[in-house]
Amino acid sequence: MSHPQALPPATAVTSAFVHRIAVVTGAAGFIGSHLCERLVDLGAEVVGVDNLLTGQLDNLSGLRSASGFRFQTDDVTRPFNVAGPVDFVFHLASPASPLDYARHPLATLKVGAMGTLNALELAEAKHARFLLASTSEVYGDPLVHPQPEQYWGNVNPVGPRSVYDEAKRYAEALTSCFQRSGRTRTRIVRIFNTYGPRMRADDGRAVPAFIQQALAGEPITVAGDGSQTRSLCFVADTVEGLLAAAAADHTDPVNLGNPHEITMLRLAEEIRALAGSSSAITFVPLPADDPKRRCPDIALARAHLGWEPITHLRDGLRRTLDWAEKHFPLQATATGRSTS
Repeated sequence: MSHPQALPPATAVTSAFVHRIAVVTGAAGFIGSHLCERLVDLGAEVVGVDNLLTGQLDNLSGLRSASGFRFQTDDVTRPFNVAGPVDFVFHLASPASPLDYARHPLATLKVGAMGTLNALELAEAKHARFLLASTSEVYGDPLVHPQPEQYWGNVNPVGPRSVYDEAKRYAEALTSCFQRSGRTRTRIVRIFNTYGPRMRADDGRAVPAFIQQALAGEPITVAGDGSQTRSLCFVADTVEGLLAAAAADHTDPVNLGNPHEITMLRLAEEIRALAGSSSAITFVPLPADDPKRRCPDIALARAHLGWEPITHLRDGLRRTLDWAEKHFPLQATATGRSTS
């Protein structure tokens, strides 16, 4: 008779980074900046690397006076180096919203391919552990629900989203190659929809778009009929998952996300209510290849990482709204549709 695997204590995960040196590519991005802050809080020294194509230095403003953080402007699609020893390389660099990778298709492909190779080679040279931030987009428009890591996906390789989907699928293949050949110790996480403070109002994703429109009193634009679902994970929970994955011995891909689905129409209604907004909800055409359902199976994350999200959606949305009220522009910046 088999017994459930004991979950590693949280203290074992967090202590793994004390007095360690971590490189974070995509450090000025939404998730990257939160990861940098958490690592510094845990006692790590952090080198943040970003070319600021979609990242923003303001995201790192809380670290400007931190003795354990330094920023390095580099384009990781070209070979780059970091002075001194390195214990962990977290590779998060990439445009991550449909509007961003539509604006920067070649840059998205390059960072998934050459950027991942360069980050892996840095980890190899430094004898560091490497973590790839992959994505639920590797599952495409899934035919299996919820999506387990063993599912190979349903991806259109030539569609408008393919520059991101295939870049990440290639990045996973490359990372797995380094692991199998013994060149680098690697970890792969597939991040599902994450939200929270520091999302850009104009990046086109559903949560910031709906919040921006609700705060501005503009119509909230829901794609299609709003029946498509997403599973939304608060950024603080996602960051804890990244740390747990980096510290664990599990080398196969693992999903990080919230297993509770919500329709886009219900999300729009929830945000409107939390914002106290009178915005009307309107419907716009569904983007090409937009997944109809997206929900992670997180059994592996629970078993091997001791991780699962703890932030209720309503609480996370309130915290995101509180931040957005101080940082989003007063006028709507939506492009007429939101993606997710």
